[in-house]
Amino acid sequence: MDIFSNLAMGFEIAFSPWTLFLAVIGCFLGTIIGALPGLGPSNGVAIMIPLTFTLGLDATAALVLLTSIYYGAMYGGRISSILLNIPGDEPALMTTLDGYPMAKQGRAGDALVISGVASFVGALLATIGLAFLAPMLSRIAYQFGPAEYFALYLLAFSTLGGISSNNQAKAALASCFGLMIAMIGLDPNSGMPRLTGGNLHLMDGVDFLVAIVGLFAVSEVFFFIESHGKSGALGVKLDKVTVPWRDIWETKWTMLRSSVLGFIAGVLPGAGASLGSFLTYMMEKSIAGEKGGFGKGAVKGVAAPEAGNNAAAGGALVPMLTLGVPGSGTTAVLLAVLMTLNITPGPTLFTDRPDVVWGLIASLLISNFVLLAMNVPMVKIFVKILQVPPAVLMPGVTMISFVGIYSLTGSYFDLLLVVGFGVMGYVLRKLDIPTVPVIMGILLGNAMEKSLRDAMVLSDGDWTYLFGSSISTGLIVAAVLGFIAPIFLRRFLTKPQRVSD
Repeated sequence: MDIFSNLAMGFEIAFSPWTLFLAVIGCFLGTIIGALPGLGPSNGVAIMIPLTFTLGLDATAALVLLTSIYYGAMYGGRISSILLNIPGDEPALMTTLDGYPMAKQGRAGDALVISGVASFVGALLATIGLAFLAPMLSRIAYQFGPAEYFALYLLAFSTLGGISSNNQAKAALASCFGLMIAMIGLDPNSGMPRLTGGNLHLMDGVDFLVAIVGLFAVSEVFFFIESHGKSGALGVKLDKVTVPWRDIWETKWTMLRSSVLGFIAGVLPGAGASLGSFLTYMMEKSIAGEKGGFGKGAVKGVAAPEAGNNAAAGGALVPMLTLGVPGSGTTAVLLAVLMTLNITPGPTLFTDRPDVVWGLIASLLISNFVLLAMNVPMVKIFVKILQVPPAVLMPGVTMISFVGIYSLTGSYFDLLLVVGFGVMGYVLRKLDIPTVPVIMGILLGNAMEKSLRDAMVLSDGDWTYLFGSSISTGLIVAAVLGFIAPIFLRRFLTKPQRVSD
């Protein structure tokens, strides 16, 4: 009964005119961001962070806006995948395998509608799962001490490298680099400066919002211009859009199965929507067999990954809200926003700030219906966005990033840091080194250090204290397995090649 009473309180917040307006605007902007090849939810949310501070939004309003953009970008990623054979983001990669062949067969409208409905089913079921699972997990989290939290952070880093990256060594290097950046500033115990190089601007450490905007948004400007040039054009023309009721009915079980599996994949720290999309596609392909026609324009090949990646997006919010550990790159960005607003995610969040949690959940439930309404009858409007030249779009992205950061910090040095992180992000991506572990290291580094120090103080320096409970031992074992297992399973987890023209 507590859940339903809390949801009632959440809907009271969500149906306020201002919150409802932010949810709708977030859905619209998110769909546009998702439709643009290469941007994706992480970059889209990072770009919009400065706007939330410029508008002076409180914690609930800021989180509603940014998570609506998050959900909207997950919906929008399918548009360029189906029409251009270019994924809007990494989770949408699997949609290209059957979505683009469907479009070439003259069924682009059907593919867009089916993928929109599948996205709705996956996101809706994941949000319901979030409402019921998150409170239970938060109660379990009360049993966590310093050793358990250290093991949990270790699990987040190891699974991020072992599952989400193609190269564990590069992911581990990126994580260590992020942890090193987190060490910059004054030592919390001794007060001595660390890695500052004598620069007074670095005494307070590196603002993670500066790092996020630089690594995601500014580096994306460089990468997008280099990758896509100065023109945009549709690969497949979209004509009439109708609702293929028969195909939707035939894929109902595919959507349900994929939503459940995707949600489970999303709850795993560091796994994210990419794993959910891949697992659900491969599951449905194995169920259908050779007669399923996967890779040649199969309807289920469009429905499965879209339901899976949107369900994983909702599932990734569970560990972020209950444990303070991001479930994906985008939730790492959202975690940074909460910390900037002096909101500490974790088990106490549900008791200290229930308005934030339940207002968010209720707003996400509403946003799913808004996104369904936008992404079926209004899909032609979003398709037009693909024709916006990057030469017009990307300067606007840059302006928003710089103006937002300066309005937030008022420091010219932070603008230089944004540029520096942008160059760093560009170089890392050119070297195929993931940037999300860097962000994770910056976000969680101080908390991880504090947990380790507290554990050592409590045990008088005895490192075996880290294995003193079944929870911490289980998490450490899971962390080791999560990092090592993909080395032996790589040949089964390689990404399929995109269907060529």
